[in-house]
Amino acid sequence: MKISYACTSLLLLFLTAITATTTTAKVPAIIVFGDSSVDAGNNNQIPTIARSNFLPYGRDFAGGKATGRFSNGRIATDFISEAFGLRPTVPAYLDPAYNISDFAVGVTFASAGTGYDNATSDVLGVIPLWKELEYYKEYQKRLRAYLGDWKAIDTISKALYIISIGTNDFLENYYSFTSQRRTQYTVDAYQLYLIGIAKKFVVSLHGLGARKISLGGLPPMGCMPLERAQNLANGNGCMETYNIVAMSFNQKLYNLVRELNKEIPGLNLVFSNPYYALLQIIQKPSKYGFDVSQRACCATGMFEMGYACQRSFMTCTDANKYVFWDAFHPSEQTNRIVADHVLNSALYKFK
Repeated sequence: MKISYACTSLLLLFLTAITATTTTAKVPAIIVFGDSSVDAGNNNQIPTIARSNFLPYGRDFAGGKATGRFSNGRIATDFISEAFGLRPTVPAYLDPAYNISDFAVGVTFASAGTGYDNATSDVLGVIPLWKELEYYKEYQKRLRAYLGDWKAIDTISKALYIISIGTNDFLENYYSFTSQRRTQYTVDAYQLYLIGIAKKFVVSLHGLGARKISLGGLPPMGCMPLERAQNLANGNGCMETYNIVAMSFNQKLYNLVRELNKEIPGLNLVFSNPYYALLQIIQKPSKYGFDVSQRACCATGMFEMGYACQRSFMTCTDANKYVFWDAFHPSEQTNRIVADHVLNSALYKFK
């Protein structure tokens, strides 16, 4: 009986230690999936025009380096990584300058121009979401070889997974002039189609060991400088039709998060919504230290992104005064503010 009691006591002590470790453990890695909002240079390694590995991109990044981030400096996931006590940047999985020792604490599989819909990634010949997941499976094997099975499993289960995707499905695909999706779906039906893909992706991630997942919502995409520049009939105001679609899709994502948290034991899924925070910045830029929100910093600030941004002689001198860096992407300062909002409104649960 004494031996049995002693064994039981040791077992309880062991389980208590595991529980305490689990509840107080910090996030050991940031693992990212998505589009240009979180791509740190994966597109540099594939044949596509959806790139930003040239100046003036990255001019405010450490060393003035154009990494492939669609920003003058860092992007939101870089700030999130730093806030969790990890590295100040999250490297791109395909970047040959990094290896598994770097990726063990943070990695992004994101590809600028991609979407939930495979047809979206086809538009610019970028990495589809399913391929991002295949890269993640490869990453897991490399992580096990580097850390050993037990530590790798621990990292995989405690890591924070960030998904930021969806804008291109509408602006580069559904609402494009050559879109086939509009002949197949109403906009509401297309949203439901994308939600089905999002659900399958989260379930797949969970099946691969992910437990802490952030599903990101759409920004007020009708207020991007590119969309405003084309909205001549309404004085270059925001394209409210697109904003309504973004809000509708975000509500569906929120409902999906609630549904999956109920259905899947052990899943801790949160909805990170940048919509209203970014809209506030756009509507009241001076409140956040900005001077300009209708135009971007790069070139004329109305239509340019990617290679069109190379007309650097026209680019603003201080990007911190602009909400947008190019006609589609926020400036580093905006990324910092939005990252803080997401951390305080959703990701605080994992700190």
